[in-house]
Amino acid sequence: MHRRAWLVVLISLQTAALGITMARAASIDAQSVNDAKWEDRKTTQNMARSALVKLQVLLDRAHFSPGEIDGKPGENLDKAIAAYAAAQGAGSAMSSELWQKLSDAFKDPIIVEHKISEAEVKGPFSGKIPSKMEDMKDLPALGYADPKEKLAEQFHMSPELLTALNPDRTFEKPGETIMVANVSADKLGEKVTRIEIDKSKQILKALDRSNTLLAAFPVTAGSTEKPAPDGVLKVTSVAKNPTYRYNPEYAFKGVKSREPFTIKPGPNNPVGLVWIGLNKEGYGIHGTPEPSKVSKSESHGCIRLTNWDALQLASAVSKGVTVEFTGDEKERSAARTQAKKSNSNGRKRH
Repeated sequence: MHRRAWLVVLISLQTAALGITMARAASIDAQSVNDAKWEDRKTTQNMARSALVKLQVLLDRAHFSPGEIDGKPGENLDKAIAAYAAAQGAGSAMSSELWQKLSDAFKDPIIVEHKISEAEVKGPFSGKIPSKMEDMKDLPALGYADPKEKLAEQFHMSPELLTALNPDRTFEKPGETIMVANVSADKLGEKVTRIEIDKSKQILKALDRSNTLLAAFPVTAGSTEKPAPDGVLKVTSVAKNPTYRYNPEYAFKGVKSREPFTIKPGPNNPVGLVWIGLNKEGYGIHGTPEPSKVSKSESHGCIRLTNWDALQLASAVSKGVTVEFTGDEKERSAARTQAKKSNSNGRKRH
């Protein structure tokens, strides 16, 4: 065989081998997650995906939410770690001691079997949800797109992680067994009497009467165009499975309607499964149809959480709870711009 042909074959074999290695490195299963250990010499950025999934589930169970459980490093996981570490009086970074404390608090497997029920696949499902609010108003409901989205949200997971753990499952057959995150449906142990929302760090903290931190959740809070409120407000209402009423006076970017309209309830409603109203007209704390975008996008002034975090918060708040806003969106926007520049410069150097 000609030397060039041999080189082509060799390169093809090397590429194929690299692809197999990368596929194996990216694979994940229940045992690898359940057996994952923490190693101090590795930063969170370099941890194996199985260990990241385990850490996210443990933090979620401790009420220090990492947002969507996806097995990836990121801002929301960093915020959950920092809040948990601070609550333990241990600085702001993860360590073997904190890992052990989290592990000691929950001895059961992190990934467990779940048998899909008739109700979970019955629907009705809404299929593809329109991106524009005006196109949502005529839908009979804003349900889950399909059973996989419903199951992923039920177990606080990204659809991609659910698929990775169950590569041969359709998620559409009742009686089918799948592997899921062992998250808790427990409510917060105490009533929330005060809520703190940091608009710069994009995090919500729930505290009790003795000023003890009960939970911390990542949020999307306002934007430079439509900032979240300042100062101290109060909770005026708590509504689950709410309808959404659009007022043209809001003048949301991308919404052209000059007439008010109402969008039916459902998890893919613009405010998700919960609305916690505040004593400033049009503002509230609520769920979202896009959990993967919490803390990574902007809002029209309200405070967005994942649907499951919003439900947990709603179960522990009542009318009159104070909501204190700190920080500002400009600081947040500047930090994001700087981060993008740093990432861009890093890529150019390489």
